Amino acid sequence: MGLRTRLFRAMGFEPVRNRPRRRMYEGATVSRLTTDWIAGGTSADAEINGSITRLRNRARQLVRDSDYAKQAKRAVVSNVIGSGIKLQSQVKMQRGGKLDPAANEAIEYAWKKWGYKEHCDVAGRLCFSEIERMAIGAMCESGEIFIRLIRQPFGGSQVPFALQLIESDQLDETYTGASTVGGNEWRMGVEVDKWGRPVQYAFLAKHPGDGPFSGMPGKRHLLLPANEVIHLAILDRPGQTRGVTWFASAIKRMHHLSGYEEAEVVRARAASALMGFITSPEGELVGDDVIDGERVSNFEPGTFKYLQPGESVTVPSLDAPDGQFEPFLRAMLRATAAGIGCSYETISRDYSQTNYSSSRLALLEDRENWRSLQDYMIKNFHQPVYAAWLEMAVMSGALNLPLYEVEPDRFKRVKWVPRAWGWVDPQKEVAAYKEAVRCGFKTLGQVVGEQGGDLDEYLLARKAELEKLDELGIAVDTDPSVMNAGGSFQTAAPAGIDLPSAMEEMDVEMEDDAEEDVATEDD
Repeated sequence: MGLRTRLFRAMGFEPVRNRPRRRMYEGATVSRLTTDWIAGGTSADAEINGSITRLRNRARQLVRDSDYAKQAKRAVVSNVIGSGIKLQSQVKMQRGGKLDPAANEAIEYAWKKWGYKEHCDVAGRLCFSEIERMAIGAMCESGEIFIRLIRQPFGGSQVPFALQLIESDQLDETYTGASTVGGNEWRMGVEVDKWGRPVQYAFLAKHPGDGPFSGMPGKRHLLLPANEVIHLAILDRPGQTRGVTWFASAIKRMHHLSGYEEAEVVRARAASALMGFITSPEGELVGDDVIDGERVSNFEPGTFKYLQPGESVTVPSLDAPDGQFEPFLRAMLRATAAGIGCSYETISRDYSQTNYSSSRLALLEDRENWRSLQDYMIKNFHQPVYAAWLEMAVMSGALNLPLYEVEPDRFKRVKWVPRAWGWVDPQKEVAAYKEAVRCGFKTLGQVVGEQGGDLDEYLLARKAELEKLDELGIAVDTDPSVMNAGGSFQTAAPAGIDLPSAMEEMDVEMEDDAEEDVATEDD
């Protein structure tokens, strides 16, 4: 060891080559600032297993009692489903590749008829659009929902097929362990094979919270094969079996926010009601009432309270700093909205902090999330239900599709039209759509589809409208073949319209309008 090394060590310095080197991420370091940061390495199911029931119950309580949680669920249901996701059959003819109008009309009519509540719901209480809304609402609130496919007729339906909604509570999460089938295992009520594919579900015969009505003393299970059950849940991790409420990350925050609001209300009431205290030799009763063994005094606005002889009261300052409540509330709701997956304005209904640009940005961000959820519902709920319904409708004779057994996939081609959204600023956005179509960046069908319509239906309706206008001899500037956007006639006019007379009438009207404008300016 050299003299220099000994000198530096005596001064408290360590040679560079002997210093411990960091070979980890800063976020993984353990120090006095991170000793309370406990993060386990458990699987998705292991994390869910001990929390699923309490998370679900707390989320439901918030939806019942919290205005903001209720609005968040309502926003999800309204934006994803709205009045329902519409079916448009796309069966094509065997030759030519054109749509088969007769088959498509028959399928759409039979589907619409089956969607009545007495036919599609085993309980006869929900029509198909209400089943859609309840399904997405349960996914948001409880994290998942199960839909059983019942192949028998209800309510006089010609199609022996109906749906039964089963709440997530009814799937026994304590049903866990090895299965009697080799290689399979039960995970919180779901039997999965070695690949993690569901094989069957262990449902309780009755809802576990329905004791006052069902009166069942013990558990009885109903084992249903996976091909009879549709399990709707947004899965966040590979290997995840059960769904978790979308309020999971916001539950604690929303609970504290409810307590904070209650405390603010109580503080404001106490500060505005109590005027002061009076000490008197006579005194008064010890309290107004006794509740749960505690003395309670009622405070009413504009009153003074008497004290017992010898008693004194120290009144704390009940005035809160001005302007603190709203900023704190907004900050809490922004974090809550981010956890649920929507914007602050959607949950709070507060647009005082936004302008056109920020509102449009928030709406566009929200709509991307709504579209992804619509896509999930179509692929995981609507399409499986439609395929099962179509099979039973053909087998029962409710639908006459002679070639279905030979080419079933041809008749399963459908287009699902989810709800669309209006414009934030119609004038600007319609102009943008117009330019996009004229430049070829978008097709007319894309524009119509983004508004929740169907191009074929639109064109047929448009054709009928123009024919009716021609028949009645009416010219409108929405028909570019007759008039331009400024209201002037083009070179040709449709049959029934006298172009010179119409132009003369327009000139007279324009002169009258000009004279009225001059008179107004003179006044």
